[in-house]
Amino acid sequence: MSIHRPLVAVYPGSFDPITRGHEDIARRCLRLADEVVVAVAHTATQKKNVLFEVDERVELIGQVFADEPRIRCVSFQGLLVDFCRSRGAHLVIRGLRAVSDFEYEFQMAQMNQELSPDVETVFLTPDVHHSFISASLVREVARLGGDVSAFVSPVVLERLQGIYGVAS
Repeated sequence: MSIHRPLVAVYPGSFDPITRGHEDIARRCLRLADEVVVAVAHTATQKKNVLFEVDERVELIGQVFADEPRIRCVSFQGLLVDFCRSRGAHLVIRGLRAVSDFEYEFQMAQMNQELSPDVETVFLTPDVHHSFISASLVREVARLGGDVSAFVSPVVLERLQGIYGVAS
């Protein structure tokens, strides 16, 4: 007799802020996994200007996915594979918007495979309507007063309006 263990997927990133593209990937992860942990990294792997502190991002993501009990959000520090091990996760989900994302993501996946062969990386592409959206682009458009309401959930838009007074 075998006992079914839930398949846990980790979807790591900075999510500053979480966009509709991120949401799409996280929700579609549920087709592959029983549970998705959106893991907000304390330390970005690439240099970024931070808009929201890590705790604020975790809170926002929790609100965005309040309707989905199989998606939860936590922050983490250190190596992703160590975090996966601590959560019993054997699947890492990464989103690819464009070919330009692939080289960096591929290198990271190979390094993670070397560090922890029992953790697999799966690449998902966002829905075509979200493929051009990035958190940095949303931050820039919001900072310049543009309407980002189509790119983020209402709770994120409200927070951006509080910072930048963006249009809706």
